[in-house]
Amino acid sequence: MAVASEEWVLPQWMVRPMRAEDVPEVHAIEVASYPFPWSAGIFRDCLRAGYLCSVAELDTQCVGYALLSLAADEAHVLNICIAPDYRCRGLGRQLMQFLFAQARQQGARALFLEVRPSNLSAIRLYQSLGLQQVGVRRGYYQATHGREDALVLRFDLSRTALTV
Repeated sequence: MAVASEEWVLPQWMVRPMRAEDVPEVHAIEVASYPFPWSAGIFRDCLRAGYLCSVAELDTQCVGYALLSLAADEAHVLNICIAPDYRCRGLGRQLMQFLFAQARQQGARALFLEVRPSNLSAIRLYQSLGLQQVGVRRGYYQATHGREDALVLRFDLSRTALTV
């Protein structure tokens, strides 16, 4: 028996700077997404430190966020997440493309991030955007049974941006 696939039309969405009053919503997405979430205080600290902190909104609802640090000619994605109910809709890809543009605008020549080897959907997204593995950080992430490594991925920002 064939089941018709559900169409999903995106309402108006935008990316804007994160504000202190967004932290509770951002933290709620973080808690719903990760077994070892960042605390709300870490998000507040990132805002205070002047990192590029952004919120993705659909209509007026916060559905994702991204935090980017910039130093010298490098950008580092500290955290990026789409709320569980809004995943697999292209928002993560668009949010990453936003980060590429922001990093380029700030003069970065390379963008780095870490990802758990167990996060296969994120790895597939990053690879489809052209990020390449350049290293491994042993025992980087807290895990249920000890620690989990992190794959270190890099994107050359001098490349032409993807529009897929």
